[in-house]
Amino acid sequence: MFSRSCLKWTLFTLSFGTALPLQAAISPAIGHIAEQQIRHLSTYFPGRMAGSPAELLAAEYIDHRFQQMGYQSNLRGFNTRYLYTSKNGKQSWRNVSATSVIAARNVSADKPDAEKQIIIMAHFDTYTPQSDTDLDKNLGGLTLQGVDDNAAGVGVMLELAERLKNVPLRYDVRFVALSAEEIGAQGSENYLQRMSDTEKANTLLVINLESLISGDRLYFNASNQPAAIAAKDKALTLARHYGITAATVKNQPTSPCRDEKNVFDAAGIPVLSVEASNYTLGKKDGCQQRAISQYFPQGTTRHQSQLDNLNYLDKHLPGRISKRSRDSVKILLPVIEELAGAKKAPRKQ
Repeated sequence: MFSRSCLKWTLFTLSFGTALPLQAAISPAIGHIAEQQIRHLSTYFPGRMAGSPAELLAAEYIDHRFQQMGYQSNLRGFNTRYLYTSKNGKQSWRNVSATSVIAARNVSADKPDAEKQIIIMAHFDTYTPQSDTDLDKNLGGLTLQGVDDNAAGVGVMLELAERLKNVPLRYDVRFVALSAEEIGAQGSENYLQRMSDTEKANTLLVINLESLISGDRLYFNASNQPAAIAAKDKALTLARHYGITAATVKNQPTSPCRDEKNVFDAAGIPVLSVEASNYTLGKKDGCQQRAISQYFPQGTTRHQSQLDNLNYLDKHLPGRISKRSRDSVKILLPVIEELAGAKKAPRKQ
């Protein structure tokens, strides 16, 4: 019988040995890398609950991918906890040791405004059951692939990193793959607490990528700061240009489904939230992602292992993973390049 450490090493080497390279072709089609990584994370790292072996393996995989691309990447471990509620109403604290991934591309220190940065962020942990009721409803747990929530955000982030790695930029770019978001935005809280006042002041924008697959349409929602609003307007203009259905929400309500956005917004840092949802249904807070139907009886796939998996989404939303991967990258790449002051290559005569 394998020991736990042997099993962990076997899974780790299997996931790396079977992973497709980030650039499967000389010039992969837009969205190809993102879809590739979404499927890989979902297949090899289900049950990525904060502090679990699968979470650590996923963090090591993401860190390795960033390093392959030439980014300065490292794992950031932190201890946290969450309240668990039993059937009799008794609550108890459960401790976890979570691991996030921070990758950076720093421009030359002698350039003007070299310390200014853009943060592209997505959580990779899957839902941790926080009560006996959650367990009874089969929410979260070891079998949850978390395709939509949130391998999708991480996959898009990895493609953006790949396509930006050699682009001359004026400002720093930081990619943050967060853990412990599904237990109360602990990962974003931890990241924010470690930022200095200078770093916060020099952050031009945080782009948060979340649940890009199941929702009826893409949304680009901005906090009430000029940089975020300008990025949102640019994104919507590009969406119209490409014929991509996208929308925004004015006076966006505080949403329990977007805690990480709320953390940075409350700190006064500009935030562009990118998600797929439907703000015209249910409570109109975006938590109901789509119209209720036979295959989506609650109008959402969040935390449900029987719905948020590759087989189910491919069957009942055929082609959706490819489309949303492509659409998200197609819109966000030029937004980030413009904001980061990318220099355009000279035209060939």
